[in-house]
Amino acid sequence: MTSGQGGNPPGGPYGPPEGWNAPPPPPQYPGYSPAPSAPTGYGAPQAMERPTTVRAGLGAFIAVLVLGLVSSIVTFADFDTIMNATLAAQGTSTADLGVDQESFVRLVLIVSVVIGLVMAALQIMFIWFAWNGRNWARVVLWVLGGLGVLGGLFAIASPRPGEPGFLVGLSLFSFLLTVAGVVLLALKPSNEWYRFRKWQRMTGQG
Repeated sequence: MTSGQGGNPPGGPYGPPEGWNAPPPPPQYPGYSPAPSAPTGYGAPQAMERPTTVRAGLGAFIAVLVLGLVSSIVTFADFDTIMNATLAAQGTSTADLGVDQESFVRLVLIVSVVIGLVMAALQIMFIWFAWNGRNWARVVLWVLGGLGVLGGLFAIASPRPGEPGFLVGLSLFSFLLTVAGVVLLALKPSNEWYRFRKWQRMTGQG
């Protein structure tokens, strides 16, 4: 048998045919290489503990709730005296009122206290969520605090005649604490911590 007859072709049984040349590699265009993958944690905000501004701000809102509860207890405990003092400051008394009018005055005072207690219960829930880093709860506290500040300014400008001095003092302290709570929750450390907590929840870490 002569060479090349019945034997393997050039390049082996599985190799390229004789005279075959491999094509050149594709050209590399600058600027079109695949983008590198983002490192782990890329774009994450700096880790931080709950700042003092958040603790103090929410503490101020809690103090406002406590003062409101004390005010409600005092009002219910001495309801008739407060109502008589309010009417006396307006130049009238319960004897001058009809049964329907007196009942209406009592109803207004009772409803105002009950509404205050219901709002306090809701505010406790918002404080809890804000303590756990829920920014929407902080926004709700801002809104409620803003309404409280407006109400406090109105009360200072137009004091209710006959209101006991103790309740007036509680209202003033509540007003100042509300202002402090709103401001503290709006400071930069508070904003950064709520942003960090949002990132934690979005990445399944909190």
